[in-house]
Amino acid sequence: MFSMSEKELGKKWDRCLADGAIKLGTGLGLGIVFSVLFFKRHTWPISLGSGAGLGMAYANCQNNLRSHYMLHRGDKEQ
Repeated sequence: MFSMSEKELGKKWDRCLADGAIKLGTGLGLGIVFSVLFFKRHTWPISLGSGAGLGMAYANCQNNLRSHYMLHRGDKEQ
């Protein structure tokens, strides 16, 4: 059926790791800010923000890795 080259797969993994680092850092930063300003320095906002960031990164990565095997609207079957 379809095969993904090693170079293309490497690019997708690099993009996934970069996206995960950005989203984890953003969630962690927002969790720290909300913890300090609104929740009297409890740790659950930090965990919640980090988990939400990792969850979004995982979903994006999963979608990105599976997109190679899906036919897009403009593609024709051969």
